[in-house]
Amino acid sequence: ALGSNLSALWILIANGWMQHPVGARFNPDTMRMEVSDFMAVIFNPVAQAKFVHTVSAGYVTGALFVLAISAYYLLKGRHIEIAKRSMTVAASFGLAASLSVVVLGDESGYTASENQKMKIAAIEAMWNTEPAPASFTLLGLPNQETHATDYAVRVPWMLGLIATRSISGEVQGINDLVAHAQERIRSGLIAYDALEKLRADRDNAGEKARLAAHGDDLGYALLLKKIRPDVVDASDAEIAQAAWSTVPPVSPLFWSFRFMVGLGFFFIALFAVAFYLASSRRLETSRAFLYVALLALPAPWVAAELGWYVAEVGRQPWVIEGVLPTFMAISSLSAANVVTTLVGFIAFYSILLIVDIYLMVRAVRIGPTTAGEAHPSELVSITPVAAE
Repeated sequence: ALGSNLSALWILIANGWMQHPVGARFNPDTMRMEVSDFMAVIFNPVAQAKFVHTVSAGYVTGALFVLAISAYYLLKGRHIEIAKRSMTVAASFGLAASLSVVVLGDESGYTASENQKMKIAAIEAMWNTEPAPASFTLLGLPNQETHATDYAVRVPWMLGLIATRSISGEVQGINDLVAHAQERIRSGLIAYDALEKLRADRDNAGEKARLAAHGDDLGYALLLKKIRPDVVDASDAEIAQAAWSTVPPVSPLFWSFRFMVGLGFFFIALFAVAFYLASSRRLETSRAFLYVALLALPAPWVAAELGWYVAEVGRQPWVIEGVLPTFMAISSLSAANVVTTLVGFIAFYSILLIVDIYLMVRAVRIGPTTAGEAHPSELVSITPVAAE
């Protein structure tokens, strides 16, 4: 368990840095990004919030697995006492974990509202900046062509309070963020021009100063490379096109986030009911709830995948936020190598999945054993022998 958590920590530190690249700078002498503050990378607020949120989601997954299998045994009338005890533990732990997921998810969203404003605007389908505190769009149909959300059902003040934790903080809309992206692209073009001149003369102090002044926007200028190879001569229309490319797919993000949050509150309700039934010793007789608990078994995996979709698609078009566009992160491997690798990975992990499901189903069918009781797999059939 400790090893798994440490592994998750380092993975999410790396992912958090890609979402919010702190503690690193571009070195014009070596022409590469270099870590300048390793502790800033480790204690990146985005990484830390993602770590505790992700680990809590894993705890919910484990708790719901135990809850569902225990419900299965109670429905079948098998291993009653063990199932009731397991369900009580799962309900208690799962309730605490599911509450943690929501609280820590809110913290993760708060860090995104400070560092990934376009992601938040896309998740909320917020096209125009509203007077603070902004309203929360509960439901609606985002239209990326008309830049509007049709049939929107809004809750006043709610987004402003969640995203800024104040009644005066402003949540910027997509249109304003696109206009700001155009400014950053123009600033990045100055940095790009300085960088090109430094390639020829790395001791040019004037160009180093220009690069230092505009270097934070260099990644935005690189967005133009998808439109034209010579970015320095980009037209206003091409700059506008590049700026709009910073908007991720709004409708999928809008609905993925709401389904994810809905599942999060469903888990709280499910574990709360389980805790109440366990406390009142009514688990065994509440068959409707047992069926719900059993059918909810895959829900944590669905919620987790939705969460990763929101996190990764929401930062598009960046593989490293504001630094490296996704289209420039493509490796030089041939298409054949990529296809072969993908097919190999899919085949290998599909086999592991099949084996894993088979072993889990087999273990559930056999069931648990108590102290001093022979495991069903250890029982040997004895055939009587007729007396001679």
